[in-house]
Amino acid sequence: MTEEENRKWKTLESTRLFNRPWLTVRKDVVQLPGGQINDEFYVLEYPDWVNVIAITDEGLFVMEKQYRHGIGQLSYEICAGVIEEGETPLEAAKRELLEETGYGEGEWEESMVISGNASTTNNFTHSFIAKGVKKISTQHLDRTEDIEPVLMNVEQVKELLVSDNVKQALMAAPLWKFFAKEGLL
Repeated sequence: MTEEENRKWKTLESTRLFNRPWLTVRKDVVQLPGGQINDEFYVLEYPDWVNVIAITDEGLFVMEKQYRHGIGQLSYEICAGVIEEGETPLEAAKRELLEETGYGEGEWEESMVISGNASTTNNFTHSFIAKGVKKISTQHLDRTEDIEPVLMNVEQVKELLVSDNVKQALMAAPLWKFFAKEGLL
C-alpha cells in the first residue's frame, strides 16, 4: 500500500448543504488513519478553473482590471474562468481569453495545475501561457461581468507582483513561475 493510500481519510457520511451550479458545500464525516473521527469537515466543491498569461507579439501582457466584491477592491488579474462541461482545459482557456478580452490565436502551453486551497476545495486551476496573441474580436462578457482589458509591459506586471497588487493567489502563482522561468525577476 502506498503512503497516500495509508494516509487517506475514509468518508463515513457525506451531506450536501448547499448546491448551486458554481458552488456546492458538502459536510463530510471522516475517519483519519489513526481512527479519529471528524464529524464536521466541510468541502467546497467547484468546477475546475483556467487562467491565462496572454502575451502579444509586442511583448505586452493582456491583463484585466475588475472589481472583486469578496475583497472589496479593484484588482489587476490575468484572464480566468470556469471550465464548462464537455470542454478541455485548453478549450476553456481559449474561450475565456476571447470572451473577456477579444484576444486569441498564438502559441499555447499549459504551465501548471494548482489548487486554491487543497484542504477545503476539490477543484484545480489549469494555468496556460499564450504567446503571440492578437486582438481578433470584441469582448463578449456575461451580464454579471465588468472587465477592462489592460495591456502592460513586463516591468508594469512585475511591479504589480512585487508590490502585492495581484491579490488572487491562483493568478499570482503562475505569474511568479513565468517570471522566474523566463529570468525576469
